[in-house]
Amino acid sequence: MAKSMALDRLTLKGIVYCNGATASSEAVADMAIFHILSVFRNLTWSHLAARSCDPEQWIEAHKYATLTARNPRGHSLGIVGLGNIGYLIASKAYHGFGMKIQYHDVARKTAEQEAALDATFFDSLDALLRESDCILIAIPYFGKKLIDVASLRKFKKGSRFVNVARGALVDEDALVEALNSGHVLAAGLDVHANEPHVHPELAKMRNVTLTSHNGGGALDTIIGFERLAMENIEGLLLKGKPLTPVNMHLIRKSI
Repeated sequence: MAKSMALDRLTLKGIVYCNGATASSEAVADMAIFHILSVFRNLTWSHLAARSCDPEQWIEAHKYATLTARNPRGHSLGIVGLGNIGYLIASKAYHGFGMKIQYHDVARKTAEQEAALDATFFDSLDALLRESDCILIAIPYFGKKLIDVASLRKFKKGSRFVNVARGALVDEDALVEALNSGHVLAAGLDVHANEPHVHPELAKMRNVTLTSHNGGGALDTIIGFERLAMENIEGLLLKGKPLTPVNMHLIRKSI
C-alpha cells in the first residue's frame, strides 16, 4: 500500500519510476535452487550435525538423514508466480536437475515459454498445491497471507515448501504445525514474517533451512542495480525511453 501511494505521488509530479528487480533475478534464483536442494536432501540436518563436532550427531545424520532424502530429479516443482525470477528458477530446476515444472500465475506464459520447460499451467492454486512435490513462492506481497492453515492442508502429504518471496505471505505458526505433523516434510525460508527475528520454533527444526533474506545478496546484484539505474537514466535523457519504466504510461496519460 505504501509503495503504491509513493508511486502515485511520483506520477503526479511527472517523475518516472523504473524497476530494478531484474538485476537480482540470477542471485534470487540461485538461492531458491539452494533451498530446493536442501529440503530434498536434508542438508540442514547434515550441516548442523557436522558443525556440532559431536560424533554421535554426525553418525545419526550419516545413517538416518538419507531415509527421507530424495534427488530432485523427476519430482514436481510447483511455482506460485512465474515472473522473471520464477521463470529463471524453473529453468534452472528443469535443465539442471530434471524437475517437472508446474506453475500458477495470474498471467499464463506463452506456449513457446511453456514448451521450453515442458511446464504445466494450473489455473487453480489449490490444484497446484495438491499436485506438487515442492511448492515454491515467487510473488510480491499483496496485503494478505497466501500460505495459511487452510492452504497448507491442501499440500500433498510429505511435500516440501520453499519461500524466496516475502515472509508476510506465510503464516509461520501454521507452517510449524504442518512440519510437526509431517504433512509438510521440510521447508526452506530465505524470508521471514518478522524480520530480523526468526520464528523460534522454525529455528529449532533440522528439517528447515533458514537464510537471512540474502536471496539477492550478491556483489553481481549491486553492480547490476547500478548499471541498470544508469542505463535507465541514459535511456530517458538521450532517447526518451527508459529500459524498465513502471509509471511512464500513466505520466503520458496525464500530459
